[in-house]
Amino acid sequence: MNMREGVLLRIFIGESDKHKGKPLYMYILEMLRKEGIAGATVLRGIAGYGKTSVIHTTSILRLSSDLPIVIEIVDSQDKIEKVKPKLLEIVKESLITEEKVKIIFYEGDENKS
Repeated sequence: MNMREGVLLRIFIGESDKHKGKPLYMYILEMLRKEGIAGATVLRGIAGYGKTSVIHTTSILRLSSDLPIVIEIVDSQDKIEKVKPKLLEIVKESLITEEKVKIIFYEGDENKS
């Protein structure tokens, strides 16, 4: 088992947010991959609200086309610091949080089938 210190960024956006004609979450994901970030995951929420206090939900009575999206990004402090300015250029009206994390991963046994 290996363990090291890292940073977790969370970006809270809406599903309908776009950048250069592309869904914002896909634009961010592709940019992070090009930058060599260790990992990123896009999560789609079933309900949520932001600073406008409008609740967006998957409820059948009120099906929203702008569900909450959370992008979680994990890597070392130096790599996260490198991509933060790029993220701040493209993520205009949203919330970004940052926290220190312990990155724990297991190296697989190459001899196992």
